Formats: sequence, structure tokens, C-alpha cells
Amino acid sequence: MDLVEARRLWDPQPGWLNTASYGLPPRPAWEALRATLEDWRVGRTSWEGWDEYVARSRAAFARLTGVPVSDVAIGGTVSGLLAPIAAALPVGATVLVAEEEFTSNLFPWLAQAERGVEVRTVPLAGLLDAVDASVDLVAVSLVQSADGRVAPYRELAAAASAADALLVVDATQACGWLPFDGTLADVVVVHAYKWLMAPRGAAFGYLGPRVRDRTIASAAGWYAGADVHESYYGLPLRLADGARRFDTSPAWFSFVGAAPAMELLLDVGLPAIRAYNVGLANRFLAGLGRPAGDSAIVAVDVPDAERRLRSAGVRAAVRNGRLRASFHLYSTDADVDMTLAALTG
Repeated sequence: MDLVEARRLWDPQPGWLNTASYGLPPRPAWEALRATLEDWRVGRTSWEGWDEYVARSRAAFARLTGVPVSDVAIGGTVSGLLAPIAAALPVGATVLVAEEEFTSNLFPWLAQAERGVEVRTVPLAGLLDAVDASVDLVAVSLVQSADGRVAPYRELAAAASAADALLVVDATQACGWLPFDGTLADVVVVHAYKWLMAPRGAAFGYLGPRVRDRTIASAAGWYAGADVHESYYGLPLRLADGARRFDTSPAWFSFVGAAPAMELLLDVGLPAIRAYNVGLANRFLAGLGRPAGDSAIVAVDVPDAERRLRSAGVRAAVRNGRLRASFHLYSTDADVDMTLAALTG
């Protein structure tokens, strides 16, 4: 499916420039979710059919990030996927984090302070230079939530490898528009309700072998079993191989919405989506006299921006005191122009 055809699968109200807060479902995802909710309402079916969407979305995530599907765990939150990894850090380990980092990729490491785990923060611009042999783990967002800055991913991966440090990447604000090779990191975590356009409650984690081999599946339940249908009751512990032993029981309806949306992104192709999204972002920046960037998320200082946009019916966000606008497949030139008119008129 090409980008022009795909864009017909949304009917957004004009002025939605806030995918960095949540994405809008394409029609196939919305219709699948609506049909499933109707089945649930009247008890028409059992849950096994809903569970097929978990497998579909897991496979789609693997393809979007270029990782083996056997290395993908599912969960409900980014911090929940990171918690067992943080708990497995050696006593006295040092974690290096960008000081601007969203707290889902910060608090899990800070919570290990009683075991002597030290969290060292530096500005994102200095993160690469701060990676050295004293660091055990580097944690960073591939795209920063507050302002859309894209981290130097390949360089960080090389530096972490040279320092024998783990690299943990939160790609929540990147996966769905920015192509990247997930296998360069040891861990990639993504919540799907933003650029993957799923209902909130579906999260994915690539857990590379170096991490899996040193981490206890401390949240294991029936869904982490080798055969979920044979893991309902009793001994012995019988966990799945690979990353699936880190699965937590899925919020089925979230995955029902996730799978069709993620498969649509694969059909269109991330390079085309990136070009479209960044093109809109740069149209917006040019209209404000700012230089072009490389992200689908932009942050700008505009006086009284929040009130102006609210009056014009534009939905964006304010983060750290700056206007944050974010652009995805359903965004349009008209959305950009009405936003610029509100901000410059």
C-alpha cells in the first residue's frame, strides 16, 4: 500500500498535532477493536481469538525493529518491561542516563539505589562522550519526548560495546516513523499507543541474549509459560524459551488495536513515513522561521502558544515550557497551516 492510499484510512478532526501524546487508529484497527468489544459485550466468543492479535503484533514489532521475533517480550508498560532488567544489575553498577530522559527509562534504574546502583546523568548532547569503562549500562530514548531530538544511536551502540556496557533504548517516540536496527542495542522498549497508534496497554521489548541470560523473569505468570494453555495451574515452573518468558498477561483489546495499525505501517514502509512526517515538521519550522530538522517532533518557543492554539482548535502539547508539535500519517499541510496562522496571526 502506498502512502497516499494509506492516508485515506483516517478521518481526524483538523488540528491534531499531538501524536507524541497518543496516536490515532487507522480504520482497520478501529474496526477490529470495535468488533471485538461487541463480541465481549454479548459473550459471543472466547478469548483465544483475541490472543491471535498478540502474536500478530509481536511479529510486526520484530519486523519494524529488525529483531528476531523470539527475542520480543510483550507487556503493558515500558517501565514494567525494564523493571526485571534493572533488578538484575550487579550491586554497585553504574547507569548512565540523559538528564532529559523520560522517567519510564529513568525511575527503574533509580529504584535500585538501595542496592548501591548509581545513576549518573549528563545532558543528551554529552551522553556519547560520557560512555566509558566505568559505565555498566547506558539508557536513552532514541527520540526525546520533550523536544524530538534524535539520539546518535549507532555511535552510542558502538561506544557502549567498546565499554562493555549494555545499551537500553526507549524507542516509544521513534518506532512507527523512524527506521532503526534494534539489534544494535541490548534492549529496545516501546509503548505502542503513540506512533504505533494502538490503544494504551500494549508494550514491546526486544531483549537481546546478553540481557536475557542475566535476568530473572520475576514477573512470570501463566502467559510466560512454555505453553500458555498448559500453564494455568501447579508445579513445576515451566517458562517459555527466549524473550517470551518475560511476557506479562496481555490487555487483549490493546493488542487487537495494535496489530492492524502496526501491519499498516509495515505495508507503507518506514522510510516513506519518515519522509512524510519530517517534511510536515519542517514545513511547520519554516513557517516560524526556524531551520529544518530531522524529527517528526519539534519544540519551539512561541509566546502565548497554548492559548492561541486552543482558540484555533489545534491540539498540541506544552513540554518544559515549550510548544511541542508532532506529525504522523494523518497530519496534513492544512493542519500545519492552521497552526501557523494561529501562532503568527
